[in-house]
Amino acid sequence: MKKGLLITVSLVALSLVSCNKTESGNKNIIKTDSSETTIVDNNGKIDSSTVNSSTIEVNGQKTEKTDFVYKATDGALVKVVFKNDPKESTVAITSNKKTFTLEKKETKDGETIYKKDDMTARVKGDSLHLEQGNNIIELKRTKI
Repeated sequence: MKKGLLITVSLVALSLVSCNKTESGNKNIIKTDSSETTIVDNNGKIDSSTVNSSTIEVNGQKTEKTDFVYKATDGALVKVVFKNDPKESTVAITSNKKTFTLEKKETKDGETIYKKDDMTARVKGDSLHLEQGNNIIELKRTKI
């Protein structure tokens, strides 16, 4: 009986000691999150949209992701994620459980153009103009 009790106490003590959680992790990755950011448009007025953004730094290289919700003219909501890192800048457009990722090609006159295959996205201010073949979809940034 004493042996059984001694073994049980030893196992409990061992499990408590081995469950220490350490927060050290990988020291080369720094993650900064902000749940809400205020965006100012070209006129200096505060944009009515809220933004989710995060910045991750790995070995001195910063990667920034910014999420927006856009609304199509038919009322459908579309998630748009802009990603900027030292290697590439992309936009990922998710609708109906499908995601299309387009690469940044150029920026001129306040308009940024993203392309992949036959799909083109033109972003200017709160508007996103999406073209695929003969289909054109107009999206406006919105709040949920």
